[in-house]
Amino acid sequence: MKEYTVTIRFYEELNDFLPYDKRKVAFAVTWKGKRSIKDLIESLGVPHVEVDLILVNGVSVGFEYLVQNDDYISVYPVFEQFNIRNITRLRPEVLRNPTFVCDVHLRKLVKYLRLFGFDVLYDETWDDKDLAQIAAQQKRILLTRDRQLLMRKIVDRGLIVRNTSPQKQIVEILDRLDLWGMINPFSRCIMCNGTVIELHENSEEFQKDKKRIPPGVLSWCKVYYKCLNCGRIYWEGSHYEKLTKKIETIISQKPDK
Repeated sequence: MKEYTVTIRFYEELNDFLPYDKRKVAFAVTWKGKRSIKDLIESLGVPHVEVDLILVNGVSVGFEYLVQNDDYISVYPVFEQFNIRNITRLRPEVLRNPTFVCDVHLRKLVKYLRLFGFDVLYDETWDDKDLAQIAAQQKRILLTRDRQLLMRKIVDRGLIVRNTSPQKQIVEILDRLDLWGMINPFSRCIMCNGTVIELHENSEEFQKDKKRIPPGVLSWCKVYYKCLNCGRIYWEGSHYEKLTKKIETIISQKPDK
């Protein structure tokens, strides 16, 4: 069986998946038998969904490319903030449709994303197969800290969440996908992901739901909101003020470009 040796280098955050001695440097890889460039990249621990551009000897290629002996390979991450329109992108479209599905370990991040107005599916009973199928079928971005999950063939939209703190995770996602301009706070139900609309005080619907609102709140509050999915009613009380401060704190962490 023929032996192959190539030189490969990974750029930017893709280095997070590599051992320290292989980060930000070109290194040699040797194996026997033909293999696709997708297989080579994932054998080194880098999920294919984190990759958006591969150059082989200076020419862009797709995941199906069969690696040749002595190839020089450069691998780049998802270019959400750059224009690489005229070369081979490795996903059908950029991740500009910010709908997500998260694994069981990202429960707190789910609430932050919904608080900021993003459509996020989450169910603690879903296993890896369920998550991969939902991401593929609904064209959602799969967020996880499990790189093996993103190596499933059917997943073509996904990101490994690097940070462990929920507050840092939301900043990471907003920045990596350049979603700062799409923030729409309080437009989604934190509990069920439904769309939240204003419930006008003089509307027929408000009169039906009025009995569900504490009398003390009715005495001072004039503005209410309702989730169209679960029916939960919200108002701008002390909890709203605390969440508003959290939102402002997170937005203040937007990096200067």
